[in-house]
Amino acid sequence: MEIGVALPTMAADYTRATTLTWAAGIDAGPFSSISCGERITFRNQELLVTNAAAAALTERVRVFVNLVVLPIHAVPVMAKQIATLDVLSDGRVTLGVGIGGREHDYLAAGSPFDRRHARLDEGVAELRRIWAGGTPFDGADPVGPHPLQHGGPPILAGAMGPKALARAARWADGVSGFALDADGAGMAAAAAAAELAWAEAGRDTPPRKVTGCFAVLGTADDRGVLQAFTYDYLAIFGERFAEAMAKDAPVWNVDRLRQALDEAEAAGVDEFILVPGTTDPACLDAFAEVVGARGA
Repeated sequence: MEIGVALPTMAADYTRATTLTWAAGIDAGPFSSISCGERITFRNQELLVTNAAAAALTERVRVFVNLVVLPIHAVPVMAKQIATLDVLSDGRVTLGVGIGGREHDYLAAGSPFDRRHARLDEGVAELRRIWAGGTPFDGADPVGPHPLQHGGPPILAGAMGPKALARAARWADGVSGFALDADGAGMAAAAAAAELAWAEAGRDTPPRKVTGCFAVLGTADDRGVLQAFTYDYLAIFGERFAEAMAKDAPVWNVDRLRQALDEAEAAGVDEFILVPGTTDPACLDAFAEVVGARGA
C-alpha cells in the first residue's frame, strides 16, 4: 500500500516556509504523493495555486489534487488549469473530484447548489472531451495545453454512498474517500462497496481505492492539537458534531497510526493519505519514521 501526505493547508499558521519545508520533506520521504484539498470559506490557501507550488518543488511524488469541488468551477478553465499542472509536474497529476459537502463554498463561488451530482457527471465528461482536443463551444479554438498523460490525468471520485458510487463507476478511475475515525471495518466496507459498484457497472479493471485520516505526531500535545484541528475543520457542520468528532479523533500516537495503516492495507486500500493537523515539521518527520519502518 502506498502512503501519501497532504500539505497542512487546513492547519493554522500555514506560510510560504510551510510549503517549502513540507514539499521537500514529502518528496524526500517514503511517500507516494503530495496533495491538498479545496475549501473556499476557510483559512486554507487555494487548492490549485498550492498544488502548482508542490509540483514545482517536487520531482518524484505524484501531485494529488484531492479534491476539486467541480460543480463550482467553469469546466473549460479547470481543464486548462489541470492540464497546465500536468505539464508543470511532468505528468505526475492525479485529479480528485466531488460535490463537496458545504453549501457555503457554492454560495461564495456564486454557483448554484442544485443539480450538483448531475453537474459533476457532466463536468467530468467535459474535462475529458476538452483534454482530447474538443472545443468548449462551436467555433472556438481548442483549450490547451495538452496534458502529458494520455487522455488526461486519472480521475478519482469523492464518492461514498451507493448512488454516488454507481454514478462514479461510469466515469472514474477510482475513489478518494476519508476515514475520519480510521476504523478498519469501515475502510473495508468502503473498499468493498467501490469494488461492487465497478463490477455492477461492467468495468474491466477494479477501482483505485484511496482513503485517509487526520493525524498529528511529534508535537508537545499531539492529542490536543489533533482535537483542536478536527473541531475547527468540522465546525461548519455544527458545534455538537464537531465536538464529538474532535473528542474521538484517534490518530495522535504512533501505535494508533500503525494500526490505521495496517487495517487500511488489510482492507485493500491502494493509497492512504495522512492529513496533518499541524504545520510543525516534526509531525512530518514522525510520519516518515513510521512509514519508513513499514518498508524496512
